[in-house]
Amino acid sequence: MNKNRKFLEDIGIKSGYPLIESKKRFMDGSQYRFEVPGIQKPSTLRALIDALDEYDVTIHRVTQTKGIMLLTDQEIQEMVEIAADARIELFLSVGPRATYDTSATAKTREGSRIGYRLRGYENLLYALEDVKRAANLGVRGIVVYDEGMLWVLNKMRKSGHLPKDLHFKVSAHCGHGNPASALLLEKIGADSFNPVRDLQIPMLASIRNTIKIPIDLHTENPESSGGFIRHYEVPDMIRYAAPVYLKTGGSIAKKHGWETTKTEAKERIRQVQLVQSMIERYYPEARASPKGGEELAIPVVK
Repeated sequence: MNKNRKFLEDIGIKSGYPLIESKKRFMDGSQYRFEVPGIQKPSTLRALIDALDEYDVTIHRVTQTKGIMLLTDQEIQEMVEIAADARIELFLSVGPRATYDTSATAKTREGSRIGYRLRGYENLLYALEDVKRAANLGVRGIVVYDEGMLWVLNKMRKSGHLPKDLHFKVSAHCGHGNPASALLLEKIGADSFNPVRDLQIPMLASIRNTIKIPIDLHTENPESSGGFIRHYEVPDMIRYAAPVYLKTGGSIAKKHGWETTKTEAKERIRQVQLVQSMIERYYPEARASPKGGEELAIPVVK
C-alpha cells in the first residue's frame, strides 16, 4: 500500500489527507465564482440577469445544457449579446451525444453508462461542427462530454482552427471522480473540470491537490441526479478545493437539460443568494471574483 502511495505521489497524484486549505487561486487572486446551469434560451437568460439586481448577487458563468445544435444562429447571437453585456461567461454544450443518437444501448439501464459520449467517426465530426459554429458566433465557452473530443478540440485550439481564448469545461456527465482522471483531463486540454456530484470533501481535496485548473462543484442537484443539497458544505468546498465554480440552482430542475422557465431562472438566482449567505456566515474571508474579470470566457459580439 505504501509503495503504491509513493508511486502515485511521484507521478503527481496526491491524497486529500490530511485536509489542508488550498492556496491555489484564480488568476485574479480569488477563490470562488458562481455558475448557474440549465439556462437554455435567450428569454431565460434575460430573466436570470434581471433577477441579479433584485437579489444583489454576482454570477460569473451560465451554462446551456441541451446542446448547441438545438439553438438557431439567431438565438446563439442573442445569448452572446446578453452575456457580453452582463459581463458573464456563456458556456454552450456540445449537441451530439449518445442519448440523441440512434443508439438503443444508451437508452437502457446498463447502456446509460455510455453517458453523453460520442459514437463513431461521424458523430465526432458533427460535434466538432457544433463547436465551430458556436465559436464563429462569438461563444467562448464549451461544455464537453467526451474525453476524445476534448483531446481533438485542444489540438484544434493549439493549431489555430479554433480561437485561442476558447475555454473547455468537462461535464460531470463524463463520470470522473478521482485525481488521476482529473489530471488526465487537465493534460488533454480541460480549462475546468466538473467531477461527479457526490464526492466528499477529502475526495475533492485530493483532486485539488493534484490539478491546477478550477473545479466546478454542484451545491445542489436535480432530482434525476440525487436531489441532494450541499449548502452547508460550500465553505469547506471553497476552503479545500479553491479555485472553484459553485454550480448553484440545480435543484430547481427535474433533470439535466431541463427547460428552465423565466420564473425558475429567478429562483435559481435566489439559490445563489442562499449559498452566498452561507459563505458570508461561515467563511466570510473567502474571496469571490469581481464581475466581468479579464480572464473570464466572456463571449465576443460579432
